[in-house]
Amino acid sequence: MVQPERISAISGDPHTGLFVCELSGEVHGTALVSLCADVMFGSQPFAVIENVVVNEAVRGQGLGEALLRYIEAFCLAKNCSKIMLLSSIQREQAHRFFERAGFAGSSKRGFVKYRRQFRAAV
Repeated sequence: MVQPERISAISGDPHTGLFVCELSGEVHGTALVSLCADVMFGSQPFAVIENVVVNEAVRGQGLGEALLRYIEAFCLAKNCSKIMLLSSIQREQAHRFFERAGFAGSSKRGFVKYRRQFRAAV
């Protein structure tokens, strides 16, 4: 769930975009985009999408599609070289949605290490 106090903190960050879908004044979808500096491709950043959430009650109505279109326009305006996202392995319906939106699930493999697994330097 989006934390309201984080919205104002994030809104001033030029390297982050928080996209929100509203219907009748209620939030039904969100996505967070982080722009990452890259040492390759000149000054082009790459984008990472996180927290793509669409209320189950309104799925299939085009909200997720709209979020991704706005994100793509945002990334084009920022001259991004690519857009990446991770999705939990068991979320097969979400994977099909992302593939329909043009994301290739077979071209790269994602790896995650959560904070609880971090080890301090020796």
